[in-house]
Amino acid sequence: MGFKCGIVGLPNVGKSTLFNALTNSNKAQAENFPFCTIDPNIGIVLVPDERLDRLISISNSKKKINTTISFVDIAGLVKGASKGEGLGNKFLSHIREVDAIIHMIRCFDSDDIQNVNPTVDPVRDLEIIETEMKLADLESIQKRIDKKNKKNISDKQLKIIEMALNCINEDKSMEILENNFSNREINQTGLLSIKPKLYVCNVDEKSIRNGNSYTKNFIKKYGKKYTIIISAEIENQINRFED
Repeated sequence: MGFKCGIVGLPNVGKSTLFNALTNSNKAQAENFPFCTIDPNIGIVLVPDERLDRLISISNSKKKINTTISFVDIAGLVKGASKGEGLGNKFLSHIREVDAIIHMIRCFDSDDIQNVNPTVDPVRDLEIIETEMKLADLESIQKRIDKKNKKNISDKQLKIIEMALNCINEDKSMEILENNFSNREINQTGLLSIKPKLYVCNVDEKSIRNGNSYTKNFIKKYGKKYTIIISAEIENQINRFED
């Protein structure tokens, strides 16, 4: 089974454009209005593997099966999504199905591309998304604890979700779970807040090399380890040019 990665973020931040670039397709509709994506788009990409290529060359095998990764373009979330705003409950359910999350974050100014907020603020935007996911997790955890009373959840799963609840309530990192449980055990909870994350700062063409004030503020808050800076539009154009 291939790895499934969901692309999430506020409306009009470049999610569908990134999806099209990653999958080298035009499957996702990228328009200048919120919620142009309703149902998630899914693209499956073969993962390049030089070791596999060498083995195929040595063995002269006629059959080659690459590992695949599925990218899922999930519709934009908004503040209040956990309470149903902007079809939020439906979109949050799509995130539960993925193995990891790509947070697409707007780090560019444009009068031509609508912004659901009055200003560009990547730190605020990510906090909106993460808050909605945590609120959704709180509701899910409460339901699971209630199920425990009916003997429908294992003791280990209960321990994981109770630790996750403590992290959410005290605004602590979820890394403590990774130190105590396997990835498989953690993923079985289906909680959004503890999925592996990558932050993608979407910039304009002139900011690709060195970033800008938006990316600097974001990295100051969240660090460089899981943050990359790209222009989704330029990447998409390069793919079309190479075709």
